[in-house]
Amino acid sequence: MRSFTIIFLAIIFTSCSNYTNTRDCDDFRTGTFVWEQESGGKLLKTTFERTEDLQIETFEGVVDTSRVEWINACEWRIIPINPKTNAESRAYLFKILNTTDDSYSFEFKQSGRDQIYYGTATKLSDE
Repeated sequence: MRSFTIIFLAIIFTSCSNYTNTRDCDDFRTGTFVWEQESGGKLLKTTFERTEDLQIETFEGVVDTSRVEWINACEWRIIPINPKTNAESRAYLFKILNTTDDSYSFEFKQSGRDQIYYGTATKLSDE
């Protein structure tokens, strides 16, 4: 029984130590991206182009431009340039959680709010 426990623990340790969370954030700093999410049975699609200091989003035919402020290689703020309401003027904080060759998983929340949202953006092209 003792040898079984040792083998089991060795397998668990080896499996856990081989897991890596890739975060090549610099590859996703700029470019053209798409983020798709399902909400209420409907597929919603946002496309956006991000440069070092601007992000232009298109969602359901509406174009919105925001400033980009980089906190570090994997975290940034999106700050609306021309908000129509006080609620729209809040910044959004983004953080890349992991990356693949052509996409990144992220979390984001609105400044001053506790709720965290998650998504995956796919890179369509470089800047």
